[in-house]
Amino acid sequence: MFTGIVTEQGKITQISKHKGYFSFKIKTSEKFQRGLIRGASVSVNGACLTFKKRIGKNIEFDVVEETLGLTNLGSLKTGSMVNLERSMKASSEIGGHLVSGHIQGIGTVTKIDELSDKVRDIKIKLSRNLMQYVIYKGYIAVNGCSLTIGKVTKDGFSIHLIPETLEITNLSDINKGDPVNIEIEQTTFTTVETIKKVLIQKRLKTK
Repeated sequence: MFTGIVTEQGKITQISKHKGYFSFKIKTSEKFQRGLIRGASVSVNGACLTFKKRIGKNIEFDVVEETLGLTNLGSLKTGSMVNLERSMKASSEIGGHLVSGHIQGIGTVTKIDELSDKVRDIKIKLSRNLMQYVIYKGYIAVNGCSLTIGKVTKDGFSIHLIPETLEITNLSDINKGDPVNIEIEQTTFTTVETIKKVLIQKRLKTK
């Protein structure tokens, strides 16, 4: 589990293709790697990956093709910057919301409003299937960042990015048309699904 509070950005230094999977090498700070053991979970752009090994200033992960197809990891190239977060501990302060690292879909950036050189609003288009879980002022994880949902439209939603978020995460570098990883907040997902089941049962009883 994660908190959605990105601690730093890492740089993709190498992507190697193997039969059935890809290996990613990501350059990080020494601080981020401290105490990181093989098998540990790390959030990379919001996707939960298993740490394989350390190579100098790089950490390596193996990513199966299914994950590449379901997330924006498949569009990454050498030099791309990714959001990183270590898995939370029992004593961790949850500054965002609980994030599993299981990406449920990809959104597309459709508009960026530069409110100032340090503040911006971003609109993200989402599939109809996921939009049913998007609620004004609710939580959502975008590229692993815990964010509060702003204006909601029929096919998307807006997020407001403050200077701290822009400084620490790769959301400062995204452009119109870019794909972003989306994870729905679990409580919202469960609530919506429960209501749907109750309504279905009521309809069946009235028939």
